[in-house]
Amino acid sequence: MLAAQGYVADRGLATVVFLSLKLGRPLFLEGEAGVGKTEIAKTLATALGRRLIRLQCYEGLDAASAVYEWNFAAQMIAIRTAEASNTGADRDALQAELFGDDYLIRRPLLEAMQPDPRGAPVLLIDELDRTDEPFEAFLLEALSDFQVTIPELGTVKAPKPPIVIVTSNRTREVHDALKRRCLYHWVDYPDFDREMQILTARAPDLAPRLSQEVVAFVQALRTEDLFKHPGIAETIDWANCLLALDVIDLSPEVIADTLGAILKYQDDITRLQGSEAKRILDQARANINEASVDPSRQDRT
Repeated sequence: MLAAQGYVADRGLATVVFLSLKLGRPLFLEGEAGVGKTEIAKTLATALGRRLIRLQCYEGLDAASAVYEWNFAAQMIAIRTAEASNTGADRDALQAELFGDDYLIRRPLLEAMQPDPRGAPVLLIDELDRTDEPFEAFLLEALSDFQVTIPELGTVKAPKPPIVIVTSNRTREVHDALKRRCLYHWVDYPDFDREMQILTARAPDLAPRLSQEVVAFVQALRTEDLFKHPGIAETIDWANCLLALDVIDLSPEVIADTLGAILKYQDDITRLQGSEAKRILDQARANINEASVDPSRQDRT
């Protein structure tokens, strides 16, 4: 199912995704940025024909921002209109109207608990490690019962629990209690073979030899002492940049011109200028040639 959507997963990841769907358990994916954690949720939503609801986490995110808020501006207009019309509307009726469904702004967690004719949506809680511990505690409760309480309306419970994908780049440790609610998987950088499969699926127009050089070069970069190693997303971006430039063969000059597609920090880019890029390219080509002579060493390339 994942492969049909262009997502190349190893056996471990495919197994834990299957178990998450089968058992109805949230899936906690941890790993470096750009290794395909977020893409899993997008792929599942497309493959299953479900809505994708994304909660992008950030420092200072609180329960109100993640669940709901009232449309204060619209409420004030309604109050002013009632005062101006001087109809003497019942105060309780007006209050019930102001705190009704028409004035409720649903945020991702509440939206994911609404009934949907297509089936339970895919709820992506992205980069949970960016939030604070109080929000983690709230999320732990929400994921336990798949329900939230709105004081003015009461408790809202999901008729069918959403498919929950939680991701973390591990900039800090997420509390064990939350992890225990989920099935856990560490998403690592792919080996040479799997990254080639991914690139072939996502950039099929790239020449086979150039694809090999791109993957081998990126894999060699991940062994260097860089501030931020390139992920799979950067590999795909770089390949598309080379396609746009009609590049048929990697060279130090081409690499220097397009480093911004794979490296995002100036110190890393500066380090790879000149002879350093040529050294890594030569190493990458040597690894390709060595693997073609001895296929059993392909996985170590």
